[in-house]
Amino acid sequence: MILGVAGRNAAGKGAALAYLAGRGFRVLSLSDVLRDELARAGVEETRERMIAFGREFREREGPAALATRVLEQIEAGRDCAIDSIRHPAEVDTLAQGAEHFRLLWIDAEPALRFERMRARGRPGDPESFEVFRELEARELRGERPGDQHLLAVEAAAHDRVPNDGAVDELEARLDALLARYRPIGESSERESR
Repeated sequence: MILGVAGRNAAGKGAALAYLAGRGFRVLSLSDVLRDELARAGVEETRERMIAFGREFREREGPAALATRVLEQIEAGRDCAIDSIRHPAEVDTLAQGAEHFRLLWIDAEPALRFERMRARGRPGDPESFEVFRELEARELRGERPGDQHLLAVEAAAHDRVPNDGAVDELEARLDALLARYRPIGESSERESR
């Protein structure tokens, strides 16, 4: 099973991915492709640089280029969770290239997401709620083909996973989805060992 995990900034994608990793999923990230390219170029990683470089990368190599590279890393028969899906062409490519692909949209209220972002303290994160909302607005529907188009990704999601509560609530919701996605008798690679 291949799960795409998408959502707005600080919605809880990392918590969902950590839980899935604990359930035997291999976690892959489209952003890691960008991080590798930035490192090769000797450029320090910041949120703004990642966004700009992602746009340039999609414009240069096509809107699905990051997803195409990640598809090459998927091992047959192994459950994978794929992070950093920010363009509808990436969704389409993953759906066509990965067997049993499902896209999850992790969601939480804006004020809570801003609190979470402030608590994690990543370099380059906005200092005010107003700036947070301005940056987010640019990610929702870009003007150029290589921009992020989160609203289109959200619209393509197979399931929405609310994450306004405790981590154990998120995990219970993920468990329910996994049970629904897996045919009876099928288990993840980790569970079958």
